Amino acid sequence: MSSIHPSRASLESLVRHFSPDEPVVMLNLLRFHDQANYKPEDREKPCTGREAYARYSKLALAQLEKVGAKPEWVGEAMTNVIAPEDEVWHEVLLVRYPSAEAFLAMTGDPEYQAVVHHRTAALADSRLIATRPKNR
Repeated sequence: MSSIHPSRASLESLVRHFSPDEPVVMLNLLRFHDQANYKPEDREKPCTGREAYARYSKLALAQLEKVGAKPEWVGEAMTNVIAPEDEVWHEVLLVRYPSAEAFLAMTGDPEYQAVVHHRTAALADSRLIATRPKNR
């Protein structure tokens, strides 16, 4: 089963696990459609999933900056070393948010909502994992 959007329960869990002033680094695992899956009402030119995600990334960057977030690292997933054989990811992305509330504010912003259709069309599957640094 693919996972593209967070559930209400997962967003509530995010807020419970992080204090209001604690930074959150989101680990994104992304699998793209060969061809973007836009809805007819989106009226977008046909493109690949990667191209649709690039559209999303370009527009979403302003939304990240608006809440004080920034991409930390992006890379192409090459080969699984420890994973189920049928699990394939194309890209890995780390994004640092100043807080869980900043992430929620961004995802709820109407300007963000206006561009998220590119992400939805681009992705066949994804994972979004909230992380914090481990004190050693």
